[in-house]
Amino acid sequence: MRRGSDENDNVEIPDSAGSTPSGADECELRIAVVVNGNARGVTGELISSLDQILSGGDLFVSQSLADARRIARMLLEKGYDTVLTGGGDGTFTFMVTQMVREAKRHGYPLPRFGLLKLGTGNALAWVVGASRYKSGSSADIRRLHQEAGSRPIRLVEVEGVIAPFCGFGADAEVLMDYQHVCSLLSRTLLRPLSMGRRGYAISVLTRSFPGYVLRRQPHCRVINEGADAYRLGNKGSLTGPPIPRGEVIYEGPARIAALSTIPYYGFGFRAFPYAEERSDRMNLRISGIGVRDFVTNFSAIWRGEYHNPDLVFDYLVESVRVQMDPPTAFQIGGDVQGVRTEVQARLSPDTIRLVDFYAPPRAA
Repeated sequence: MRRGSDENDNVEIPDSAGSTPSGADECELRIAVVVNGNARGVTGELISSLDQILSGGDLFVSQSLADARRIARMLLEKGYDTVLTGGGDGTFTFMVTQMVREAKRHGYPLPRFGLLKLGTGNALAWVVGASRYKSGSSADIRRLHQEAGSRPIRLVEVEGVIAPFCGFGADAEVLMDYQHVCSLLSRTLLRPLSMGRRGYAISVLTRSFPGYVLRRQPHCRVINEGADAYRLGNKGSLTGPPIPRGEVIYEGPARIAALSTIPYYGFGFRAFPYAEERSDRMNLRISGIGVRDFVTNFSAIWRGEYHNPDLVFDYLVESVRVQMDPPTAFQIGGDVQGVRTEVQARLSPDTIRLVDFYAPPRAA
């Protein structure tokens, strides 16, 4: 690969950038792959492997936010048909946000978006059937050329970011605890234990669960700022009258107050089982479930099948304002944003096309 210059400094570009290999089908999709060079699993070996199998696409390695912004603009200018991101849900979130902004600013058409399963949680990978990176990155790209379809999806827009999900409370606290444990262990001989599932397990057992037990639940107030909201009952059935704009959707204690347009959180956890009920609504989930109930019903909760109307509150919403007292940890797309007392979130008006290996194949 060669290194870019001028405004593209620090952006690694393959020597074959913009070219089509001899004998390649001229109608073949132009694919760009953007990987987060700082993500776990993004190694020199992986980058070399991806570079060799792109078949006319380009590989871009981002080392900073400035890199990612330049890459987003470059991809739109070059007119790629499909952009795949690698490095987790946060990498996907950032690239989509930047490319939607640039497309609006300059009138570029948006490409399809997809992802390679290279990060830790990879909630979207469970939705679209992306393979595990150790055995499937090249396979995913080949499948994309040959068969992968796509489907429209609207995401959550919050604090100027377009993401699959966001949330207050325990989910964000787990992420903060994980970062803390990784930081501590990375300076010791136990560094190999700090990453991925093992790192999460250690952080949950040593920090998250104790905090979950000892910390009092924040007071949560959610106000409807969009079209009618609906409370959901068992198996997604509607319960009660519609909640109009300006009315309080929920007020009370909450360990979690989160929004999503995809069912999964990370590692296949079906945290938002009603996220795909309606394309014009998000799934707002508020939970006050305690440690004992969580452990006792862990399997059902993980599968998204747990029902307790006194502890778990599901709604379909378009736009809401969420207030928390005291200030509570908040995450967007799996990236911790610090603590907040209030956020406004809405269903993004921008529809993107998401590469989906479960969707019908594209036309020949």
